[in-house]
Amino acid sequence: MNKPMPGQALDDLETPVLLLDLDRFESNVQHMAAYCRDNGKEWRPHSKAHKSPAIAHIELANGACGITCAKLSEAEWMVAHGVPSILLANQIVSPVKFAALARLQHRAEVIAAVDNIAVVEPMAAAAIDEGVRIPVVVEIDIGMKRVGVEPGPPLLALSKAISDQPGLAFKGLMGYEGHVLDCWPLQAKKKACYQALDILVESRNLLENNGLQIEIVSAGGTGSYELSALHDGVTELQAGGGVFMDVMYRRKCHVEALTPALTVLTSVTSRAADRVVVDAGFKTLSSSHQPPEVLGRDDLRLRGLSAEHGVFNIVEGQAGPALGEQIELLVGYSDSTTFLHNYFVAVRKGRVEKIWDISARGLLR
Repeated sequence: MNKPMPGQALDDLETPVLLLDLDRFESNVQHMAAYCRDNGKEWRPHSKAHKSPAIAHIELANGACGITCAKLSEAEWMVAHGVPSILLANQIVSPVKFAALARLQHRAEVIAAVDNIAVVEPMAAAAIDEGVRIPVVVEIDIGMKRVGVEPGPPLLALSKAISDQPGLAFKGLMGYEGHVLDCWPLQAKKKACYQALDILVESRNLLENNGLQIEIVSAGGTGSYELSALHDGVTELQAGGGVFMDVMYRRKCHVEALTPALTVLTSVTSRAADRVVVDAGFKTLSSSHQPPEVLGRDDLRLRGLSAEHGVFNIVEGQAGPALGEQIELLVGYSDSTTFLHNYFVAVRKGRVEKIWDISARGLLR
């Protein structure tokens, strides 16, 4: 079956299809870039939600200082497509990956995140073998209890070890306040967020007092960026998923300034008196973290997703959609939905304008 074509009307699209509303997407990109800029922060958006060089270049054109990647293979792909600066916000530990990271430095700045002193010497050796210096930030556990070195003496020892290696260039710190995203009410979230970010600032002060220079203090996901951008100690934000603004960020994280832009267009393929079935199940859109929501109508309630079916109950007293009628679903969580698709169908005013390949999908190493 052929890809959608520019100029094609939405009513003529074969479903299911992943849609990106360009007016809303562009507004979100501009808002996030301006919010970071107006608060004195660089914007380095995460690419794990879109996995698309085309979208990365739109973010760069709107003022992003670079992008953030979750995996080395994803960073390799982005470098191959002209992205000049990348933060690799995940740890690597194998000699093969150290060598690949070193080779990338000939073509772009790819900053490694380190949280264990055991990787310092082999990473530096790979850099020396390649005749480059690998830029490095130290990731600190600021409360999420996932990855990161402990603050204080362990951080200082690791940072000194990095700065002492001729093959490495110590750049600074990063941390992720992911444990505060769904805190509420606002004052409780603000308190928890700033307690976490204060650890980064205290860590920066510790290192500077011991003679180390700090260029980067990186933090901030979409679920907390509105608060993190206001914290004086942070230099850059990694918030990326907000360009799509899915249901999870609105419902769980209480992000209000951005507009939902990512949807899945489906069709009703079966119906009964009390329910309809659409042609999109969990192989098309994920209910992980947050279920999808029906856009523009209030007569359907999600019963559940199976592999290729989405089952919706018809609200009592409502007629419900007809067989073959298109239903547009707001994506529950973009990170766990976009990688299921080969491309975004970018639309404006009811017509297809662009097709953007999700070409970094499957790059997991």
